[in-house]
Order: sequence, then structure tokens, then C-alpha cells
Amino acid sequence: MSRAGRIARRAFLVGSAAIAGGVVFGTYLVRRTPANPLLDGAPDGSAIFNPWVKVDRTGVTLIAPHTDLGQGARSMQAALIAEEMDLAWGQFTVETGPPSAAYFNTAIAEEQAPFLSTDTGTSAEAVRGVMGALFKVMGLQITGGSSSVPDSFHKLRLAGAVARETLKAAAARQTGIPVAQLKTDHGAVVLPDGRRIAYTALAQDAGRIAPVQDPRLRDPSEWKLIGRPMPRLDIVPKSTGALKFGIDLRLDGMLHAAVKLNPRRGPVLSYDATDAKAMRGVKQIVPVTHGVAVIADNTWRAFQAALAIKADWGPAPYPAEQADHWRAVAESFVPERLDKQWRNDGDVDAALDASALSATYKAPYLAHAPLEPLSAVVQMKPDRVDVWVSSQAPRFAQEKVAKITGLPVEAVHLHNQYCGGSFGHRLEFENITLAAEIARQMPGVPIQLTFSREEDFAQDFPRQISMSRARGRVKDGQVDALSLDIASVSASASQMGRVGQSVPGPDGQIAAGAWNLPYALPHFRMRAYRVPELAPTSSWRSVGASSAGFFADGFLDELIHAAGADPLLERLRLTREPVARGVLEAVGEMSAWQGARPEKGRGRGVAFVESFGVPCAQVVEVERTPRGLRIVKVWVALDVGKVVDPVNFDNQVKGGVIWGLGHAMNCEITYADGRAQQSNFHAYQGMGLHQCPEIVVRGLERGSKVRGAGEPPVPPAAPALANAIFAATGVRLREMPFGKHVDFA
Repeated sequence: MSRAGRIARRAFLVGSAAIAGGVVFGTYLVRRTPANPLLDGAPDGSAIFNPWVKVDRTGVTLIAPHTDLGQGARSMQAALIAEEMDLAWGQFTVETGPPSAAYFNTAIAEEQAPFLSTDTGTSAEAVRGVMGALFKVMGLQITGGSSSVPDSFHKLRLAGAVARETLKAAAARQTGIPVAQLKTDHGAVVLPDGRRIAYTALAQDAGRIAPVQDPRLRDPSEWKLIGRPMPRLDIVPKSTGALKFGIDLRLDGMLHAAVKLNPRRGPVLSYDATDAKAMRGVKQIVPVTHGVAVIADNTWRAFQAALAIKADWGPAPYPAEQADHWRAVAESFVPERLDKQWRNDGDVDAALDASALSATYKAPYLAHAPLEPLSAVVQMKPDRVDVWVSSQAPRFAQEKVAKITGLPVEAVHLHNQYCGGSFGHRLEFENITLAAEIARQMPGVPIQLTFSREEDFAQDFPRQISMSRARGRVKDGQVDALSLDIASVSASASQMGRVGQSVPGPDGQIAAGAWNLPYALPHFRMRAYRVPELAPTSSWRSVGASSAGFFADGFLDELIHAAGADPLLERLRLTREPVARGVLEAVGEMSAWQGARPEKGRGRGVAFVESFGVPCAQVVEVERTPRGLRIVKVWVALDVGKVVDPVNFDNQVKGGVIWGLGHAMNCEITYADGRAQQSNFHAYQGMGLHQCPEIVVRGLERGSKVRGAGEPPVPPAAPALANAIFAATGVRLREMPFGKHVDFA
């Protein structure tokens, strides 16, 4: 490939949002696009148009760098490229691509900007542009924050359009027919007389010309894939057991490792591995950070040997008992712990007289607990190290492995795998770093580290613990004033600290789902207080909104009841934002809402929470049975701007509802003697199959921006369920899990 061709292919288009940051970071730095990682070692005869598309004589390969955690990210990314390339569904292969700054994610910046999602003013858009530019300059490659679709929607369609138009240009050079007279269809350029030239036959010529810049994106009326049901690329292999997850990987000569780590996350004072060394299949026992690792000829034997090790563990670097955690949260509602006052509308202090209502709400630590436990395969050689793992932040993982092994970052080759669930778990790196520590001590041998379920629970970085103190007033049958104070540890600061980063300024996740209420309350104040770090925490599906949304909507429902108003109608009366109002109207229509008590023994709760820019409303209906409460049905409406695949969207939303309901019903992590008391699913039961209700979903597309659907269905589930339980029983639940206070059938 010529030098000019390489330069052209490195200069992929940069979005205007990134350019906006040029004032802060320097226009050149922001405009400069990272090198295309696909160029390294590219064979002759291939056309590499940008970091997402390569074509050679054997086929078309699309790159899907956002990690597939079970949410269908690979299929979604492929669909966006294929739409513009005019490829038939499945007429391509999909690869994840290597870790690279070229796969920077700017959409995640939306959640970092301290503006309402509906604020599209000059200042708000400028700050979003600066944040996006920062993430571009950092080369922040990350899957999370419901950002995969927003980050990909324009960028990947543009990548496909560049490839399409460049292939047409190559066909024009081959045939002498002007580009304007050429069309494309199902992976081929179509000539005016109907003859077809396959993209694969054009690859060599296309690789010799500069990619076409500024191509026209197709009008939605021309779309063949986007907005239509698509069979996900992984459905058949998952259904037949053929798909290999990270935990299924097998390499020649591979050995298997298990770890026994300090359950208090402190130092190892001493250990005795005498019995373990004598066990069948054990090859070696080595020290690792905060514990010891067993290497054996299979995973089960490694697990059993790890259990046989006797260890004396050091103390926890956080309070040993759960009561002390709650005490620290309760003591943080003081001026010196104020993180930020997010809203201060009207005159709250004057409005909250002696008649004000008050309540305290609590949300516990929660584990991630995906069905596939943490694992990683690492093989270290003198000049390179290979890592096979599923990671949501592969570049950070790459840097950590480089530091452990002493090799340069470019010598760390990470191969991102399919994974069986994450919910934020695989934004962390303990499985990867520990596997690298073991592999460093056994050079040349592929080492597969697998966490036992108990170790996975013990070493998890759970959801933040948080508490709310709320006060409010009703007046003339309407909600008039609301003061909402939330105290929480900062999961963002805890998580980012482990990758050597900080959270400058306030942590917006403490207030997420609460400060951005779309209601025109005459008096509304929302303050966030940062609790000093307790147990280390991390992002958990929907992060701060999973608890703050429960606090805000649950107490609002209390005020509506005190006012004697209808729960849905009063929310609609207060709502001035048209997109939010649309989802409330939709869920009312879907559920044929006629009040909170549709019939004797039944109750309905409605809730609304906006997270990640997505307004989501839910109605939950419960009934009383002799065995306890049963969730009968759930209706969900949310607006994501554009639904890429309606079937996958429906599944994503239903999964989020089940996740939110199940954890609100039954789950918490508590500490005793510095250890998480819940060690497996017997003590951490989500929703049982027999408890799963019928769920009806409607996706609206009125929002001005394309958003993600992975997390927004979670936050409204808990308050909608709590509000329904109150309607059915008169019991007001202000603490999760609800199963501590009511029985579920």
C-alpha cells in the first residue's frame, strides 16, 4: 500500500463535537485522528477504508470494537456499517478489533456534562463538545453508560458509506463508467446494464485509491436494516452451544488457575499451602496481590486446592461491620460533605413549613454477579503477551498488563471475547491483572484464571451504598415543594482511582435520576453529599440512577398520595418537557390506567426516571395472594430517539426491568468482619422464573438524539414496584430490598 494511501486511511473524518474542544486542547490535537490499527500487517490486495471496514478477495470484515456483553453490541455495530455498505445481513464476518485510540468513545461524554439532557443551548453543547474532545484526545475506548448505540450510530454509518463510495470509485476506474451511474446492492457494485462486480473483486483496486471523504448518508426511507427486526449474529451459535465465551477458551498446553484472596481486601499475613501442594493435578502455587494462586491441570482441581490453603488475612481497609457503613452515610448530610447543589428552584426553605412531610430512603450495596464468572487467559513470551478476555475498557487493561509484565503497551495483544453478562463487572481488571501476575511467573505457558463463584462475590466491587433524606409539601391538592438530599459514596471516584484517574469536580452519578426530574415544581431543591470512601465500589447497571431514581420517584409518590391526587395524572400535570410527557402518556395508554387500585387485592404503581438521557416510565401491577405479593404485569415506555433493532430493543428493555425488579425484591450485599456475607446465589436471589411477570414494551422515537436502552429501564422498576405495593397493601417501602418487609409469592 502506498504511503499516500496509508496517510489517507489514517485521516478518518472527525465529528464536529470533537472540533468544539479545539479551544481547550488545541485544534490540531483534537483534529488529529489516531492511527488506523488495521493497517499494521495488512496484506496486499486488501482495502482498508477506515478502522471499521476491510475488504479483500475472501470477503468483507466489519470491526465492532464495543464489547458484546450479551446486549447484542456486535450485531448492532455490524448492522450500522452494513446498512450504508449495502451488505445483506450476514454477508460479512465481524471482529472486535484490537485495543486502539481509534475507537474512542465520545458519546459517553453526554453523561459527564452537568446539563439537563433537554438543554441544547450553546453553553451545554459547547461543554459536551469539550468533554467529547477530551475523550478523543485520551483515546477513551470504553463500553458502558448505555453509550454503544449513541457512539456508533453516526460514526459507523459514515464508515460504511466511505467504504461504499470508495468501492464505487474503484468500479468507475475499472469500467470507465461515471460513479453517478453506479449503484450498490448486496455486496456488489451494479453497472447500468445490470452487471455486478462483487466488492471482493474490487478490493485490490479500492486499496490503491484514497477513500472518498464526506459521503452522503442514506435517508431513513432507504434503510433496509435499521429499524427492522434482525436475527442477532450470535443467536444460532448461542442457542446451539457453539458460541465460545471467554471462559470456554482452550489453548494447547494451557494450565488452569484459581485464586484464594483476602476476603477483606487487605494484605496476606501468612499462608500454608502444604495440603494443597499434595493434591492431584496441582502444578504450582504462587503468591499474587492480596492472596495466593493455584495452577493445576484443570479448573476443578485448582478450585479444590485453593480451598485447602490456610491463610491468615489482614484487616479490611474499611469499616468491618455493615452498621458502621450506614452510620458513615447518615453522618454525611453535613455542609462540609456537600458535593453539589444540583437544583434550587423557587424558595424551598420558605415553602417547607411545619406541615412538611419527611422520609428517609436507603439503597444497599449490590453485587454484579453475572452468570459467567470472571476469567482471563494470559500467555507471556519474551517479546509479547497475549490476553484473551472480555473487557469493557481494553486499553486500560492493556496498560495494566504492560505494567505487570514490564513489556511495552504495544507488545500487549488483547483479544476481546464474548462474555456471559457484566452489568459493569468487566469495567474492572482484577481477573486480568491476577492472570498476568501468574503468567509472568510461568513464562510461555497459557494460563487460564477462573474465579470461583464465591471468589467472584467476595472480590466484587459492588454498587454504591446510599441514603436520601426528603421533605416536601402539598398545597391545594397538588405537589408544591420537594427537597431531596442524597448521600452516597462515589462509585465513579472509587472506580477511576483504580486506573489512576480522578473525578474532577462533583460526581454527577450521586444525583443521577433525581436532579433531572422533568417536573415544573414551584419549589425544588436537590443536593448531593459525598460519603468518604467505604468498601470499594464500581459502576453497576444504571449506576447512580438505580438508587437516586428510587428515592426521588418514591417520595414524589408519597407527596402525590398526601395531596389526594392520581399518581399518573399528577405526574402529567407537573411535566412540562414534551418527550418525558410522551412516555408518561404512552405508559398510561398501554396500561389503560384508571387509578392505582384497579380492583380489590390489586395495586398499580407508576414511576418515571430519566437516566442516560432516556426518559422511561413504567407501570407495575401487583396482586395479593395467600403466599405473598405477585407481580402480575409491567408496562414500559421509553424514548431513545431511534430504535435500531426492535426485537433486540424489546429484549434489552425486558431484561432491564427484570434486573431492576429482582434486585429491588431480594438482593443486597452486607459486610461482617470486613467480608461480604453473601457468597453465592443461594444468599443473593434475584427474581425467580416463576415470579417473572408479563412485560409490555413501547419504544418512542421523538427525542432529538439517539440514545441507548441498556440501562434506562432499570431505575424506574424499583419505585414502580414500591408504589404498586403501597397501592395494594398500604405499606410504604423506603428501603431495598423490599423482601425484608414484605413477602413475594
